[in-house]
Amino acid sequence: MKKIGYLGAGAWGFALAVLLANKGHEVTLWARSPDLAASLKKNRTHPNLEGALAPEVLRVTSDFAEAIDGAEVIVESVTASGLRPTLQNLRNIKVPLVLTSKGIERGSGLLLPEVASEFMAPSLVGLLSGPSLADEVAIDLPTSVVCSAYDAPVMKLIHELFVTPTFRIYPNADIAGVAFGGAMKNIIAIACGLSDGLGNGDNTKAALMTRGLHEMRKLSASKQCASETLNGLSGMGDLSVTCMSTSSRNYRFGRLVAEGFSPEGARQKIGMAVEGIYTCVAARELGKKHGVRIPITEAAYSIIYEKLDPREAVRALLGRAIKEEHL
Repeated sequence: MKKIGYLGAGAWGFALAVLLANKGHEVTLWARSPDLAASLKKNRTHPNLEGALAPEVLRVTSDFAEAIDGAEVIVESVTASGLRPTLQNLRNIKVPLVLTSKGIERGSGLLLPEVASEFMAPSLVGLLSGPSLADEVAIDLPTSVVCSAYDAPVMKLIHELFVTPTFRIYPNADIAGVAFGGAMKNIIAIACGLSDGLGNGDNTKAALMTRGLHEMRKLSASKQCASETLNGLSGMGDLSVTCMSTSSRNYRFGRLVAEGFSPEGARQKIGMAVEGIYTCVAARELGKKHGVRIPITEAAYSIIYEKLDPREAVRALLGRAIKEEHL
């Protein structure tokens, strides 16, 4: 059993921290908010997550130093935008770091494992990704995800730390592809939510998901990903659950915007991080830098940041010239 410092007490962080504690690991969960930390300690439940009861052995703190003191492994579930500031406090750490956030850093275009590698030896960096809604993991519904790392021993460690009879983990050595798929699917999920909110049908959603996957594959070459990785759990798998589930924050965000909420109003109503809002900026920057056309991402960006009417965005997408399908 390992002593684990867990950084980030959102719904996803809480669900995984509970999973690790239930396996017998010594887990200290860090919450940025002292009020949230106090609530978690008192109630052993999360305000944004039904069904998960933390065991008494799970420690909760708002003291960052306390959370990582003596840790043999660090796990993070902060946001993509919050990763670099968090890593500033972990500079030169000498224990493995497991990333569970999903995104691409704005400005730099770095995948999150690349960001982490600026602060510590890449040989210590790994990640967990795939189709995994927090509310389902919290109640032990069967879930399959992917783990990856720059070095095989860390990938093996992640598998051993997290795997349970209902939380199946498949190793995949393509860390760039695993990270990229988990980031990009959030943008396509926003588009699917927008489509459903406008009253379009499942045919439309199927087209968005399929063309969205094609868009992901095209852009993945800019990060030297293995394109076949996007056919697996961290690509098509995560894309499917995020685009189709009403529990998906990115899908719900898109739907709320289509139904008349402003992007900021929709984000506030959800009350939790919507990673696709952040990532679509970074993905758009990557597309422009490498000359890759990503029309669904561009449409999502224009709706969120340029106040384009979603109906106009749909008309623009439907008006694009039709080319031969290449897979």
